[in-house]
Amino acid sequence: MMDRQSKEKERLLALHNLEILDSPPDGSFNKMTALAAKIFNVPIAIISLVDSDRIWFKSHFGIDIEQIEKSPGLCASAILSDDIYLVEDAKNDPRCLANPLVAGSLGLEFYAAAPLHTKEGYNLGTFCIIDKKQRYINSDQREMLKQMASIVTDQMELRMQARRVIKKYKLALNELQENNSHYSNLGDADCTR
Repeated sequence: MMDRQSKEKERLLALHNLEILDSPPDGSFNKMTALAAKIFNVPIAIISLVDSDRIWFKSHFGIDIEQIEKSPGLCASAILSDDIYLVEDAKNDPRCLANPLVAGSLGLEFYAAAPLHTKEGYNLGTFCIIDKKQRYINSDQREMLKQMASIVTDQMELRMQARRVIKKYKLALNELQENNSHYSNLGDADCTR
């Protein structure tokens, strides 16, 4: 139990280090979800991030919800595996019978999610596709969904690295400016003697 809790704390730290939660919509991620909806012929595609108490949607196509509670979200279950989490017939799948997205007004019937798996080994969220009717996907489609999730994860990590480099250079620039100001003041003091 403690090991699972510490792993979850580490996963959440990795998620928060991305500095992406609650960030504005992003055109490239929105293009990815729109493309997934078209490729898989589904009405809904989502890039989700699983936080401590919620599932936040970095990008969502075909649904106007920006986040849901973590429990009983399917994305929270999907991140527990490194493989595709697949629900092809939700109304008859014991994992989903109590889920409000299945039993409620959305009427979810199909859910397939690939984890957003970092280089450090954390599943931070999912790239998922959803339909309101029962359907199946083949092994090629599963591989394609995994690749799309991998692209999204790579983009998130690259952006995090870019933000860190920018912060580092801003700090160095500020330090350089302060040193220049200090030396300039020393030079002014020498001229007044």
